[in-house]
Amino acid sequence: MHLADEAAAHAFGAQLAAAVRPGDVIALSGPLGAGKTSIARGLLSALGLAGEAPSPSFAIVQPYDPPEVRLSVLHVDLYRIEEPDEALELGLDEADDALLLVEWPERLGGEYWPDALWLTLAFDEAGGRRLTARVPDAWESRWPLT
Repeated sequence: MHLADEAAAHAFGAQLAAAVRPGDVIALSGPLGAGKTSIARGLLSALGLAGEAPSPSFAIVQPYDPPEVRLSVLHVDLYRIEEPDEALELGLDEADDALLLVEWPERLGGEYWPDALWLTLAFDEAGGRRLTARVPDAWESRWPLT
């Protein structure tokens, strides 16, 4: 899939919001500036968040709960995590009833969330971004997005 610009990434996030369920994990992978946070912001906006969602780069975990959004969301940025053991303190494995929206998931290894919808962004030579998806069984009936 091609995302032409930030607006397209935001719109894609909004499409994702229509398909998410409590307990889902969406892993957003790609280099700095590829559009991970833009997708997250589009999703959070479509779930009802008023205003722009801050990047959780420094907080690492930014929680959102109803009525602020339609369902509980933990927006996670693992960029500053250097060792997988550091993530254990975050309690992400106990967030069964929340949507986990994880930027830089590769910091914990690809096997950490085997059931995640894994979205990878890359810069496209023609401009914009190229998005590829690893779709787990739990997402088969919801993918591709309509």
